[in-house]
Amino acid sequence: MPNIKTGISIEKPIFDQVNELAQNLNISRSRLFVIAVQEFIQRHKNMELLQTINEAYDDLQEPETKIVEKMRPRHLKMVKDQW
Repeated sequence: MPNIKTGISIEKPIFDQVNELAQNLNISRSRLFVIAVQEFIQRHKNMELLQTINEAYDDLQEPETKIVEKMRPRHLKMVKDQW
């Protein structure tokens, strides 16, 4: 797969943290950005899937929906702060 170069602007304190983390992980800054973006995209897809599942269960009027209602806050809490 071909690589595409891009330029971004970030604040200096964040840049310094990126450099330090890349050094600690022994990877390039570019690789660190790729990993971060891949994780962000996957998390976004997971949130979309959760929303779709929640919408599907919203249509139900059966007692099982009470279980789903109890699960939602826990799952959102788990997924929300991963980034």
